[in-house]
Amino acid sequence: MSKTETHIAVLTGDIIGSTQMAPADLERAFDALSASAETQAAWHGEDLHFTRQRGDGWQVRLAKPELTLRSALAFRAALRCEGKEFSTFIAVAEGLAEPAKLQHDLNDATDSVFVESGRLLDWLKPFSKPVEFAHQELGATSAAFTLADHISQSWTPAQAAAILPLLKPDGRKTYTEIADDLGKSRQAVTKALDGAGFHAIWIALENIEGKEVPNG
Repeated sequence: MSKTETHIAVLTGDIIGSTQMAPADLERAFDALSASAETQAAWHGEDLHFTRQRGDGWQVRLAKPELTLRSALAFRAALRCEGKEFSTFIAVAEGLAEPAKLQHDLNDATDSVFVESGRLLDWLKPFSKPVEFAHQELGATSAAFTLADHISQSWTPAQAAAILPLLKPDGRKTYTEIADDLGKSRQAVTKALDGAGFHAIWIALENIEGKEVPNG
């Protein structure tokens, strides 16, 4: 292990149904993903280097692998806010990599973790539904990704808009603040979050990230 190498996660994605999308809708999808990556930079303490690949593909690097499922769900929520038809495959690999270069583009990245993430995406894509998320690690992590994927695939735009602010690792907004931001009632936000399975997802994220989950 080089002294400069760090443990990272790489998310490689592919917009689902992109060939049937109007060009403007595909750009909306990438704008939503790019904006989510910019927001998540504060979560990970560095730029995610969001990179578009092969027309309808994309890739990011995460400096805090423990937040990988949270990040994947945030990308899904950001897309789903644009419409029920917007979704993406996400394949995750973790491993050692050199520090990110100053340039934004990850297409030149050669560390094995980038290659493994891309290979996992190639394995995942033929499944189409019902599986859209995959993590290279077997066991509990992979199981959590599969179950969170299943829950979040059914998110409506209203549910995604309500849950997205709550995926922030620290300093989350209250339900009342989210309702005010969305121009909805607190009751409507609560109903959306219940329907999105937020409480179960929150407990899963807190456990994966090694945080204490209060009883009740």
